[in-house]
Amino acid sequence: MIIAYFQKYDKKAGIGSVVSTMLPYSIAFLIGWILLISAWYFLDLPLGPGASMLMK
Repeated sequence: MIIAYFQKYDKKAGIGSVVSTMLPYSIAFLIGWILLISAWYFLDLPLGPGASMLMK
């Protein structure tokens, strides 16, 4: 489905074109989520009402 949409703009596009286009965004999101979960963990913020990040 994504390749068909991608090929609307680039007729020669394939799975490699889609992967190479999306890889920088995927890496940026991965780094962002790792930083966010690390901050949550090290600041010992609760996950929700009555829930702790650490197993006790």
